Formats: sequence, C-alpha cells, structure tokens
Amino acid sequence: MTRIKHNLQLIQARIEKAARRAGRPQEAVRLVAVSKKQPVELLREAFACGQTLFGENYPQEAAGKIARLDRAIAWHFIGHLQSNKAATAAALFDMVQTVDRLKIARALDRSLAESGGRIMPILIQVNIGREPQKAGIAPEDCAGLLKSILDLKHLRVRGLMIMPPFHDDPEETRPYFRQTRELASSLCGQGLLAADGGGVELSMGMSGDYETAIEEGATLVRIGSALFGERK
Repeated sequence: MTRIKHNLQLIQARIEKAARRAGRPQEAVRLVAVSKKQPVELLREAFACGQTLFGENYPQEAAGKIARLDRAIAWHFIGHLQSNKAATAAALFDMVQTVDRLKIARALDRSLAESGGRIMPILIQVNIGREPQKAGIAPEDCAGLLKSILDLKHLRVRGLMIMPPFHDDPEETRPYFRQTRELASSLCGQGLLAADGGGVELSMGMSGDYETAIEEGATLVRIGSALFGERK
C-alpha cells in the first residue's frame, strides 16, 4: 500500500468516526485535498485512490495541474483571490471558497457572464477570529455582503469558509467552528443562505482539527499535510 493510499484511508476513517459522533452520515462531509505546492504525480496517485476534489491556492499553479490531470477532478479555489485573477479563477475552478468582498464577487460574476454564463457556487470567507493578518469579512458584515451578492446572476452563495486562529489543541478551535455554524444558521433564518432549498456548506477544519470541525457541522474539510506530507 502506498503512503498516499494509507493516509487517505486513515483520513476517511476518521471522518466517518467524527461524523458518527455528531449523528451525521459520512457522505455529509467531503474531503478537499489541499494540493498547493504538491507535484502532479501525487495528485494523480490520490485520484487513482478515489480522491476527486482538490483545493488550490494559486491560479497559475492550478492551471498547469488542471491541464495535466483527469477532467473528472473537481477543483476549489481556497486561496486569497485578487480581482485581476477573477477571470482565471472563473475559468478554472468549480467553486471559489474565499469571496470576502463585493469587488471580488462582481469581478467573478462579470467574468462568468462574459465566458458563457455559467453559474458558480461560492463560499464567503469569514474572519471568525478577527485576526488582522488574515483575509475574510467580519461576521457582522456577512448579511450585508450576501444581500449585495443576491443581485449577481452568475453566483450562488452556498455557505461559509473560515480559517480560525491556530492552536495545537483542537478543542481551542471548537468555539470558532460553533460560531460559524451559528452564523450560517442565522443567515439562513434571514433568507440569505439556502434560500433556494440547497444545503449549506461549511468549509472548516484542516489537518490538525478536522475531526472537531466535523463534530461542529463542517461539510468540507481542507486537508493537505495529513494526506500528502509536508510540502517541499
């Protein structure tokens, strides 16, 4: 058994156990394999083991990989997006998880309209820990941003994405995951999320704390080092 296959099986088993503890089916949680700075060969190996969803941080790097890998792979953009890269992101990715400004949303919407009118699901990145060095909109500003995005015809907000403050102990991040779930519930109650009856996505949890995130409602967990090993 290869290292990638072993790691993937271990992660999937832990996802299943965490989901079970929360009274949720394993299928409610999807693994986003964070593949930035990883060689194409490792991505190809992960795909051969059944992993079909990958997350990339840099449009230029992702473009080279997407061109070389199977078209059955789904790609999420999980890095900081600049408005001048919106057209590239709109062309390459199935979802952008890191929309935190109306300017970015409008740029994506315009690019999608100009390139055939595809509708793209997006997530709103929330700075749940209010860390000045991190991207993301403040929790109290989410409703206003969502109201503005409702007017954009080619975007559908599917949920929230966070990068909470780092802690060695996953229990220290639990309150941030819980706050995000509660924020999403509040936004749903206002008719700003899941207004079309679709489910709400919560992208939260990484290699060190994804099990805790799942217990608090994560539907997407972004895992890189636990799957591929440390980047070189």
